[in-house]
Amino acid sequence: MRFLLRSLLLLILIAAGLGAAGWWWANEPLAMRESPSDFRIAAGSGLRSASTQIRDAGVQIEPAMMVMLARVKGAETSIKAGSYSVTSGVTPLQLLTKLTRGEVTQGELMLPEGWSFRQWRARIDRHPDLRHDTSRLTEAELLAQLDIPAASIEGLLFPDTYLFDKQSSDIDLYRRAHRAMQRRLDAAWAQRAAGLPYKTPYQALIMASIVEKETGRDADRPLVASVFVNRLRLGMMLQTDPTVIYGLGSEFDGNLRKNHLREDNPYNTYTRTGLPPTPIAMPGFSSLQAALNPALSQNLYFVARGDGSSQFSSTLEDHNRAVNQFQRRVK
Repeated sequence: MRFLLRSLLLLILIAAGLGAAGWWWANEPLAMRESPSDFRIAAGSGLRSASTQIRDAGVQIEPAMMVMLARVKGAETSIKAGSYSVTSGVTPLQLLTKLTRGEVTQGELMLPEGWSFRQWRARIDRHPDLRHDTSRLTEAELLAQLDIPAASIEGLLFPDTYLFDKQSSDIDLYRRAHRAMQRRLDAAWAQRAAGLPYKTPYQALIMASIVEKETGRDADRPLVASVFVNRLRLGMMLQTDPTVIYGLGSEFDGNLRKNHLREDNPYNTYTRTGLPPTPIAMPGFSSLQAALNPALSQNLYFVARGDGSSQFSSTLEDHNRAVNQFQRRVK
């Protein structure tokens, strides 16, 4: 009997010692190769696999000990995937808490309204917090990766500020931007005005991109849209400079010349009637709304006043007068 009591006491002392050692380890700062140390936990990872990924990133952690700590805390299956960052002084217990709460680090990228896909792609390809899986893909290959049945990606991505897990793939960002544009285009199309000269939502998207490039003033967008809608209805040429500039591509040096307006190509709305074949930029939601709910007007012309706003006219005579006043400064 005395032997059993001694053995039981010894076991209790051993367990207490192990518990104390474990508690000491759980609250002891971890060594790391550099501080801060960034790592990414892949989706579907168990704690042992996650611990191995953390150790491979330079944090000196023992996966088996982390598993034991998680079991004690009842958190073995509660870790969340994503990008994390830890600094020197972090303990295993603090690290486990961060993993179970999903305290991920995020990158941020603002993709502006009115930019072309070429401009967007350059910004995405330079972002240090993204994994650049698409940088070597052609536009056609990127469209195939995104499963978008279109000849051009222009206009199909929604301008916004995007947050993402650091070192996540740029393809995920493109997918999110495309889904965001599709949702907004579908919503605007469902609430469109009656009698518009568009056969498809894509044609409305083309118009929205033209409106986006023609004015940065939200109050003028529905009026600009009404001018182009009225011209389409009458079979007039749109005669909008931004489409010509887009058609010139890298040849455009910032100076639009008269000979550019005479050179025929699918985007030259001075030589061809109707809409160009694709959008010419990434339009924002206000331009989408303007294209699908233009102002009710008889306007066929507009000219910039020089203060960011535009002067609208319904006759060529009035338009020429406005051009003299605001562009040529003729009184």
